[in-house]
Amino acid sequence: MNLPLPKEEAQPGVSSPGVPVGSVVPGRTAERLDGTEPSEVVVLAGSPLASQEGGQGVGSTLQGIREAKRISRNEASARVKYSVRQIEALETEQWGRLPGGAALRGFVKNYSRYLGADVDALLIMLDDQAGTEGIRAATTSTAGVQAAPMGPAEMPLHGEAVRRPWGWLVIILVLLFVAGFYAVERGWVPDSWLVFDWLKSLKS
Repeated sequence: MNLPLPKEEAQPGVSSPGVPVGSVVPGRTAERLDGTEPSEVVVLAGSPLASQEGGQGVGSTLQGIREAKRISRNEASARVKYSVRQIEALETEQWGRLPGGAALRGFVKNYSRYLGADVDALLIMLDDQAGTEGIRAATTSTAGVQAAPMGPAEMPLHGEAVRRPWGWLVIILVLLFVAGFYAVERGWVPDSWLVFDWLKSLKS
């Protein structure tokens, strides 16, 4: 009499039918056959794997890479010399809080290099999202020149309070007062222009 064979139980680390062993799913963890801790996998938008799950933006991609490496925004800010607010605006893709054009491309380029990401792929994503393709040619023509990373002072955030030139206005008023006082004292101003008697007493 033939006895039924026992069903084989699924073993940890062995992929299910139809999924190749060692394949990686974007944004998830992939189990290893040796039983070690799974590693975080980050896939850039525009790649075949990313297209299966709708892809990511340049900001969310950079944020995912940074978090996968367990780097805080404060640590990244200290290394790349950009402010925490600028890094937050980039990762959350708040383009209105960031400068445009070459400054934005330089920001993404330097930040991507620091995180070890694919710089070219991220710049293409940036062109599609933020519309910086118009300055791509100018950036490419100067690619041979190693430019220093722009710091927060060179990248003013949109929406910050603009400093009003009250200091210059006060200086101008003081200079006008001194000039007028000197003109009255030297007798260069006619008496008919002097409304107050104490001004006439200043004339020598």
